[in-house]
Amino acid sequence: MELTHLVGKTSNLFIFQVDQRHIRQFAQAIGDTNPLYTDEQYAKTTVHGGIIAPPTFPVAISPDDNEEQFDLGLDYRRMLHGEQQFIYTRAIRPGDVLHCQLKVTDVYEREGKNGPMEFLVLDTEIADAAGNHVVTSRTNIIYRPLVAK
Repeated sequence: MELTHLVGKTSNLFIFQVDQRHIRQFAQAIGDTNPLYTDEQYAKTTVHGGIIAPPTFPVAISPDDNEEQFDLGLDYRRMLHGEQQFIYTRAIRPGDVLHCQLKVTDVYEREGKNGPMEFLVLDTEIADAAGNHVVTSRTNIIYRPLVAK
């Protein structure tokens, strides 16, 4: 397996400030009209007691453009997004200051119909300003083999 050396590699820590605009724009982008994400008066009447982000919101969390990106040294043309999972401790809310770090947590191989395929598991650990876990965003990436010409 060509990617096993990446297991344990971590990105620099980055901070993401969540505001209500981010949540509203994300909900609009995915076509989710649930008032829990946009209507403070409604959201206050729910078990959440206020606006929360949609469960898939962590896909929109990334470093600022001026922050160093997490470079794995891979050919990104060979990567396919295979699966996404969110492991929550609590909901994301407007005003959260999220401390985020990506980590390669696993690499494994499966046999495909055209030969072996490698899978790369990337976890983005997201905690609040006090260091309490909020969510882990787990991405499973398929790294396609080189095609001989």
